[in-house]
Amino acid sequence: MSKVVVYEVEVMFGDCDPAGIVFFPNFSKWMDASSLNFFVRCDVPPWRELQKTTGIIGTPLLEIHTKFFTPATYGERLQVHTSVTEWREKVLIHKHIVKRGDTLICEGEETRAFCMRDPAHPDRIKAIPIPADIRALCS
Repeated sequence: MSKVVVYEVEVMFGDCDPAGIVFFPNFSKWMDASSLNFFVRCDVPPWRELQKTTGIIGTPLLEIHTKFFTPATYGERLQVHTSVTEWREKVLIHKHIVKRGDTLICEGEETRAFCMRDPAHPDRIKAIPIPADIRALCS
């Protein structure tokens, strides 16, 4: 079972559309930030450090799905609850549940791959098996 890490967001006026409702791409931005926060809070070394020691450059996004339930607006504090629902050989599935207190705002699911630079093509990246020690830190 994965740990659940909570990332808090303060919704600003500029995060909203003219109707005062959070503009939907901001949820993707906050889920992306929560994804990185998840690894940091699980004591995974920063990507820059891992790149030097293991070659891992991070976990680029491969796919995202988001389902909205109720709007949010500026002045509110939202909590993004992030966990890993599935570990595959090279890919993980991050689940994000965005709440305002007990109210469900939206849910998102991201597919991410652990990647390094491709030695044969240094200007490209390639997916690599997820290291067991990182998986253990996140469980």
